[in-house]
Amino acid sequence: MNAAVVLAAGKGTRLRSATPKVLHPAAGRPLLGWVLEAQHPLGLARVVVVVGHGGDDVRGYVDGLGMPGGRCVPQAEQRGTGHAVRTALDAGALDDATEVLVLAGDVPAVTPASLEALRAARGDVPAAVMTTRLADPTGYGRILTDGDRITAIVEERDATDAQRGVDRVNTGLFAFDATALRGALGRLTTDNAQGEEYLTDTVALLAAEGGVTGVDVPADEVAGVNDRAQLAAVEATLRRRILDGLMVAGVRVVDPAATYVDAEVEVAADATLLPGTMLHGRTRVAAGAVVGPHSRLTDVVVEADATVTYTVAVEARVGPRATVGPYTHLRAGTVLEAGAKAGGFVEMKKAHIGEGSKVPHLSYVGDAEVGRGVNVGAGVVTVNYDGFTKSVTTIGDGAFVGSDTMLVAPIEVGPGAYVGAGSVITTDVPADALALERGERRTIEGWAARKRERHRKGDQA
Repeated sequence: MNAAVVLAAGKGTRLRSATPKVLHPAAGRPLLGWVLEAQHPLGLARVVVVVGHGGDDVRGYVDGLGMPGGRCVPQAEQRGTGHAVRTALDAGALDDATEVLVLAGDVPAVTPASLEALRAARGDVPAAVMTTRLADPTGYGRILTDGDRITAIVEERDATDAQRGVDRVNTGLFAFDATALRGALGRLTTDNAQGEEYLTDTVALLAAEGGVTGVDVPADEVAGVNDRAQLAAVEATLRRRILDGLMVAGVRVVDPAATYVDAEVEVAADATLLPGTMLHGRTRVAAGAVVGPHSRLTDVVVEADATVTYTVAVEARVGPRATVGPYTHLRAGTVLEAGAKAGGFVEMKKAHIGEGSKVPHLSYVGDAEVGRGVNVGAGVVTVNYDGFTKSVTTIGDGAFVGSDTMLVAPIEVGPGAYVGAGSVITTDVPADALALERGERRTIEGWAARKRERHRKGDQA
């Protein structure tokens, strides 16, 4: 049986956060989630995640994935990477394993291809190490070799000056023969600068008993996360990888440096993403749709040939050929059917806008059912909240609501009805009727001139 141990017990002190290190998000997915996603294509029968700081939260995340063969094991005391792996083995979850990958929960950019290469590099020797080369290797364990053979890994704090000059470093990712790993872990000591059981010390032990091989990968693929700057750098790598994949698949991304697409987002070929676009959660963008510039969509469906411009939207659906924006806010539960419009400075919440209906500008439509072919004028507000309950406004097919109208819910405007501009409508409007609800105008001749004269005399006093 092939298995993996994912080390996810670290606190991440330099991140200065209450969130467990491996649960910090990058491009829409926790760091740990990226690592677990990378190992998935390998078809491993068992994946054991070693948890420590924030263990309940990490366990909850892993359990929520419903990952076949997934299991969390607590490391009550963090006494080093070797101790963490031994904790996983002692839990009995890997008793029948023949090969064990050891992965780091804070190295999210590793790819399935590199993990496969690591397994292939091990072949039938006891262990293989994933390595990379850095212009500045400060802080990393150095790879020591004898010709092509890896003989040991020495940690920075324990290295000599000559060893610190080595630019080939350990990434924290390994493939082990399970039997050899168990034997080597049992011989680890804490005789080092940090007083911990180093997993890296198994390399010297196994190199002397059958050999250790290595596979080099690009540095950005195995960058770890220890602080906010490193988190941002890793996220940039992941985001660019997502965008490259979309562009290869036929999506037009006008400016990749100013476009942000999360891991779970789907964008169809022939869609266009303009600069400043941010797509989060499970957003879906169909062919022919144009999103942006400067739009942020979270869990939104944008259907074919729709346009979304300068918009913030959450849990909404924009139908085929519908238009949204500019400066528009679609809140949860909003649906625009085919050809509908939510124009400039419009806010909608839990509103169903029928096919071809228009809310062109400066309006609030909340808790509303709007039929087909309706025109809602500028400044219209559905008055949906009385301080205690939310009530629904219904506007029938073909109705026309004049500008600056208040529709005080619960209320129904019948099909084909007209509502005069400036009205405050408090009762239902029958189909095909004209409704006006305004106060009587009062004009006081000369009032303004008299006010100015009183003000002038007051200034002279």
